Amino acid sequence: MKFRAAASAALLATGLLISPLASADTLRKIAETGKITLAYREASVPFSYLVGPEKPVGFAVDIANAVADAVKRHLNNPAIKVDLQAVTSQNRIPLLQNGTIDLECGSTTNNSARGKDVQFAINHFYTGTRLLTKKTSGIRNYADLARKKVASTSGTTNAQVIRKYNRDNNLDMEIVLGKDHDDAMLLVDSGRAEAFAMDDILLFGLIGNARNPADWVVVGDALQVEPYACMLRKDDAQFQSLVNGVIGAMMASGEFEKLYAKWFMSPVPPRNQNLNLPMGRELRENLVAQSDKPAL
Repeated sequence: MKFRAAASAALLATGLLISPLASADTLRKIAETGKITLAYREASVPFSYLVGPEKPVGFAVDIANAVADAVKRHLNNPAIKVDLQAVTSQNRIPLLQNGTIDLECGSTTNNSARGKDVQFAINHFYTGTRLLTKKTSGIRNYADLARKKVASTSGTTNAQVIRKYNRDNNLDMEIVLGKDHDDAMLLVDSGRAEAFAMDDILLFGLIGNARNPADWVVVGDALQVEPYACMLRKDDAQFQSLVNGVIGAMMASGEFEKLYAKWFMSPVPPRNQNLNLPMGRELRENLVAQSDKPAL
């Protein structure tokens, strides 16, 4: 009881305590339980991925850890425990909504449909759907996949995008879904699909971690530009303000650019691949705008 009282006092002092009638109160939940639960992905290189048993690393993992540190400072409680929870494309939103996780920073697209169920922070990356295939496949763009099998990952916007493109262009593709990005890549590697439709940055990351990177190539036009952003529960203005404050301060101070260079312009574990991907125009502009504008 003493801990709860102290935590509530700290929240009141910082203006972060909100009404118990609010539909979401992440900071109060963290104060009362003494822990914050951060979600991670197992194969979203270089955003959030495993380099050992239950050891997630990545660009978005560093952002999530910075938020956790800020929560400890706001609650004046450095002893708050940071729990980690693996999520997939399919369960990340339900686990956020039901309180299992408190924050998801990974490779999640901020779009209007998802915005009905969750709240997004400031956009921290921009990408588009392209194709991963074997160099020997002869696939160079979407038209080459007419009447062929194309993989994507279950629960992603990319699966929706490639289905729509297939319908709109009468390509008669057969869409097959993997449970995660590694599984979808395996569908191509094993000959059960000709290409894997996914965010191009994730495809480059998968190539870097492949057994034989030289066998693979990313091809095709980018079908759309989509922003990535951290997810939190809806109607939680205080926690949203804290998360955006952390990300916005990183963008304003230059820390964000240093973090970007660490994960996109330098060798990263476990194979020390360097994506060598300079920051794109959309993201550089958002260092100033700090927008959370969703894709349509």
